[in-house]
Amino acid sequence: MADDTPAQDSKLTITKRKWADEGKFLTGRHARPETDRLPPGQHLVKNWPVLDLGQQPSVSTSQWKLDVRGFVNNPVTLDWSAFQALPQTNMLSDIHCVTTWSRYDNNWKGVSTRDFLDFVDPMNEAVSVMLTSYDGYTTNLLLSDFSSPDAIIVTDWEGKPLSEEHGGPVRLVVPHLYFWKSAKWLKRIDFNGLDHAGFWEKNGYHMRGDPWAEERYSED
Repeated sequence: MADDTPAQDSKLTITKRKWADEGKFLTGRHARPETDRLPPGQHLVKNWPVLDLGQQPSVSTSQWKLDVRGFVNNPVTLDWSAFQALPQTNMLSDIHCVTTWSRYDNNWKGVSTRDFLDFVDPMNEAVSVMLTSYDGYTTNLLLSDFSSPDAIIVTDWEGKPLSEEHGGPVRLVVPHLYFWKSAKWLKRIDFNGLDHAGFWEKNGYHMRGDPWAEERYSED
């Protein structure tokens, strides 16, 4: 298993910080997901590009655990069998990476975030979640985005277990936001009373990341 500290100065990290500084890929256009399937500045791919911080932690299903803490009435540590015992769901959705590629019609299997929320029972104080990965990566989401009807905690893609390079054994998928919000190698979810910045959010990227509004970079 990889060390739990992200590679702060990997080639990708340096490049993406530069993009944020330059406002690269911004078109200035807005679109609506109801009528525009492809967000502004995006292009379609048929493959699934692999992007990470220079580490791909190897976590077997026998090793994997998910810690849920913070403002929840049911703080819990789930192992693989406990996670598999939660209601299982199949979903079809598109994904959009801030590096400008999009991929249509991905078939996912896992636990919908709404079923997950029913299980952990967030308190009224919870307004956001912080996701932590096995490589130390973090990203934040408003609870309203985490609980969207098409968000899913994924174990399978296209009928097969999610591969290590794409975040297996478990990752989040939130299709209506840029894909850096869909943390790979999911290890921990903290329910917070404030919306704190994660890794890319501290490195020039937007706190929310709506592709149709081109929320690629920080507004500061």
